[in-house]
Amino acid sequence: MGAAGRDFHVFNTYFRNNEQYEVVAFTATQIPNIEGRKYPSDLAGDLYRDGIPIYPEEQLESLIKDLNIHEVVFAYSDVSHEEVMHKASRALSAGADFKLLGPKSTMLKSTKPVVSVCAVRTGVGKSQTTRKVCKVLKDMGKKVVAVRHPMPYGDLSKQICQRFASYEDLDFHKCTIEEREEYEPHIDMGIVVYAGVDYEVILREAEKEADIIVWDGGNNDFPFYRSDLHIVLVDPHRPGHEMKYHPGETNLRMADVLVINKIDTASPEGIDAVRKSIEAVNPNAMVVEAASPIFVEDPEKIKGKRVLVIEDGPTLTHGEMTYGAGYVAAKKYGASEIVDPRKYSVGSIKDTYEKYKHLSLILPAMGYGEEQMRELQETINNCDCDTVIIGTPIDLTRIIKINKPAVRVKYRLQEIGEPTLEQILKRFE
Repeated sequence: MGAAGRDFHVFNTYFRNNEQYEVVAFTATQIPNIEGRKYPSDLAGDLYRDGIPIYPEEQLESLIKDLNIHEVVFAYSDVSHEEVMHKASRALSAGADFKLLGPKSTMLKSTKPVVSVCAVRTGVGKSQTTRKVCKVLKDMGKKVVAVRHPMPYGDLSKQICQRFASYEDLDFHKCTIEEREEYEPHIDMGIVVYAGVDYEVILREAEKEADIIVWDGGNNDFPFYRSDLHIVLVDPHRPGHEMKYHPGETNLRMADVLVINKIDTASPEGIDAVRKSIEAVNPNAMVVEAASPIFVEDPEKIKGKRVLVIEDGPTLTHGEMTYGAGYVAAKKYGASEIVDPRKYSVGSIKDTYEKYKHLSLILPAMGYGEEQMRELQETINNCDCDTVIIGTPIDLTRIIKINKPAVRVKYRLQEIGEPTLEQILKRFE
């Protein structure tokens, strides 16, 4: 059971050449347009010359019955513990065993040092933290290569191992908005990024040009590589989630370093709650306190204006946040009104609002394919507003034609007090 990420990695590392098992199906959820395809034979290996079909997760019970499935392996992230057990109950009630595979079964060992950056929930601030880690290591004279958690939403056979060093690489690989959000900031810093489907192949290629590998985690998943220093972010805006979501709690307990981010905007009660969780389950971890201050280059485009706010998609959808950096910027710089985008939405963007009922005044930057990007563009251009505030980490205007003034929100990690990540990384060296 997966979402085009850990599921493929679990298969590749544990099941691909394992003759004790016959893998008869993947199921897919969270990400559109994954089901109905096959995990291709060139990735599946010699035991699976015809590939492996991918079905919608909704068919789980019928698949267990029709394909005589004995074992169901759960392999995706950012799901509440309760929801994981609901899925376990579905598998068990249909007669199958339910299984989770952990680090020893799925983590690959690198010949180079690995620093990983992960989180307890998506939308905590991994991206700016990873950028900070890369910058510190680069300033220390290290050749840094980032390996990003998978986002293979296109032709899997063409995405076995991808290398990104320029914007032209993003265009060549036909990257989705979500992919660009993660890759562009690294490219802007002169950091090479690898991603794809087969993380053994990716690791061996990355090792050829790296002194240190930085694992750039996705959602709240734990790393695919064995880490020498495991950095995990917790979110005081969602206190308690660090103990309630899978596999975020795994990250919390495994961490060498825990970063309490957003302390400048979180409540004292939220900060205190996450500190108590840390003390309860991982008291030996080093704790860094940090903020992620925002800034815009053209605040006059916001002040007194009616604005449309666009935010990172996964943070709003399965991340369950109701706002992000763009919303904070709208309030900070004095927008007169935040326009509700729902009545202007079309196609799959409209469907997103139907699925995620907690969303209202914010437009998630959904763009998992060319058609959805067109629908996002149409939704934006339909909106009756003065300014578009772009809260995603990329320049959305490079790939979408926006018919009104737009302003980008930028943010960076800023540690408060000591220890700082630089102090920790120098000690790690």
